[in-house]
Amino acid sequence: MAEDAATKWPSVGTRRDLVRRAEALAPALKERAPIADAERRLPDETMRDLAAAGLARVLQPARYGGAEAPFGGLVDVVSAAARACASSGWVLAQYAVHNFMFARWPEQGQDEVWGERPESFLGGVLIPSCGRSEAVAGGYRLTGRWPFASGVHGSDWCMLAAFVDDESGGSAPENRIHMVPKGALEIIDTWHTVGLRGTGSHDVEVAGVFVPTHLTLPIEDTKGAVSPGSQVNTAPLFKLPSYAMFSFVQGSVSLGIAEGALAAYLAQARDRITRVTRKSAADYTTTQVKVAEAAAATDAARTIMHASCDDAMRTVEAGDTPTMLQKTKLRRDGTFAGVLAARAVDLLLQLSGGAALYDSNPLSRCGRDMTSAQAHITQNWDANGATYGRVLLGLPVQDPAL
Repeated sequence: MAEDAATKWPSVGTRRDLVRRAEALAPALKERAPIADAERRLPDETMRDLAAAGLARVLQPARYGGAEAPFGGLVDVVSAAARACASSGWVLAQYAVHNFMFARWPEQGQDEVWGERPESFLGGVLIPSCGRSEAVAGGYRLTGRWPFASGVHGSDWCMLAAFVDDESGGSAPENRIHMVPKGALEIIDTWHTVGLRGTGSHDVEVAGVFVPTHLTLPIEDTKGAVSPGSQVNTAPLFKLPSYAMFSFVQGSVSLGIAEGALAAYLAQARDRITRVTRKSAADYTTTQVKVAEAAAATDAARTIMHASCDDAMRTVEAGDTPTMLQKTKLRRDGTFAGVLAARAVDLLLQLSGGAALYDSNPLSRCGRDMTSAQAHITQNWDANGATYGRVLLGLPVQDPAL
């Protein structure tokens, strides 16, 4: 950068600062949750609040004013938002993790995106089969249509993965991620869903958009400690393998949903009188056992995610690169934490009975949002559990992103 980043961009704050701001925003996010659902995008007021609080910058490099917190900071900030509004937490999680990833891009690309607006929101879809990229002079020409572009209406830029055409006829085309300005995207209204309605995860399309080389990155540069951006962003955080950490991103939302559901249920159950017996619902042993299990599952999910994120940070802080067994374990832990969170919500819905069928009951939204969160590939236990199991059994990994 032309001038000292620390002088040009003051720090957004610490991990603790951002968590406190997320918690302070919770009442407003909760109040706007029905609006987000109805509009199928986050309200403008929420976008302004997220920007002012700097929550998406929890993992952004400090040289651009980001908090550059340990990865567990994302778990804390995202879950705090998701407790109040799952859609807000989900969109925030996407912006935050793409800031983390973009630290690996060439310095020229980082300066172009963050140099004047370090608070820019970065969205993205990392499904390379949806696009085609052609190498041309000075960069790449990108064409394709990608689903699930969460928070695209509020984003400034969008990361789009695509396979690069290989004229040599090689068997494994390069998977390259392209940073595209929002203005170059066509947003296609497709997001009519059972849950996470406020995320606005519509399809996006580009046709022959030119992306300069410095705004692209091969997926190989996301896997280890060395990348073009590691020359300027030297913190251990940016040596974490990006795709191995993804289960914690969506898992943090699942955790927040479960914590919000537990709080909502307890607020109702303590005064709830059953229709048939006219007894307090809290007096039933079945209620007590299930609410205890839901609370235990939620606490365990948070404990697993923090322990695993902290373990990953210790590895890179020691100067080591996570092994394939460690990478797949990270995916395992983030996914299993999501499974526990989903179990908690399921138990609470069982306890709520017909009352949770009504849209006016916050547990109804928790159920719908959890169903949608668990549909994400990073929360798919069969896929991620099997990947870890293969390595544990001495078999090769089949996921090329790891």
